[in-house]
This record gives sequence, structure tokens and C-alpha cells, in this order.
Amino acid sequence: MTVIYLDRHTREVGTTFDVLGEPSRRWILDLLLARARPVGDLVAAMGASQPSVSKHLRVLRRAGLVECTTDAQRRIYRVRPEPLRDLDEWLAPYRALWSSRLDALEQHLETMDEHDSASPTGTDTRR
Repeated sequence: MTVIYLDRHTREVGTTFDVLGEPSRRWILDLLLARARPVGDLVAAMGASQPSVSKHLRVLRRAGLVECTTDAQRRIYRVRPEPLRDLDEWLAPYRALWSSRLDALEQHLETMDEHDSASPTGTDTRR
């Protein structure tokens, strides 16, 4: 059962990465992050053609990253956070790795500052 879940989870995250590999799709998500928007607003903000924006929205919708509601003649799009949570969970161990390395760098830099301030002239005595 765990293997099936991990395989499904890996495929979903992989699909999300594939979809987000396109800069225009990331830009659309950035625009939708602030608020739900109709297609026309996205077209105007991006300076792209309506068919191009619609194509990207269709890909984002199929990947589950956005959802659409209809208001009269307008289609309003908004971000769906669930697939992004999956991506965030997948990235968590990598974030922890970077955090530990940045902590080690910070400690190293503090040690260097202490060493420099301990020298009689306050200058770096290392060669």
C-alpha cells in the first residue's frame, strides 16, 4: 500500500513540476495568488494572446493547480493549494538540508568574525 501511495504521490509531484516548468504558467499562478481573476485580466497583465493564456490555463486546470467558475460570460480562475501542498511536502527534506548547511555557514562566519576581532589590530592575520 505504501509503495502504491508513494508512486502516485511521485507521479503527481512530477506532473506538477512538468506543468510549472513553463514560466508563463508560473506567472499565471503568481497573478492568481493575489486574487481570483477572469481570463481577460490575465491576458492584459501578461500582454499575451487570449488563446495562449487559455492554453496555459487549460494545462494548469488539468493538473489541478487552478479551478474555474463561470460568472455570466466570464470564466474566473483561482489557485487550488492542494497540489502545491504536495509539492511543498516533497521539498521539505531539501529545505531542511539547505537550512542545516546555511546554519553551518552562519556558524563558520561567526567564528571568522570572532577570530578577526580577537587579533590585536582587528585585521585578518590569516594568509
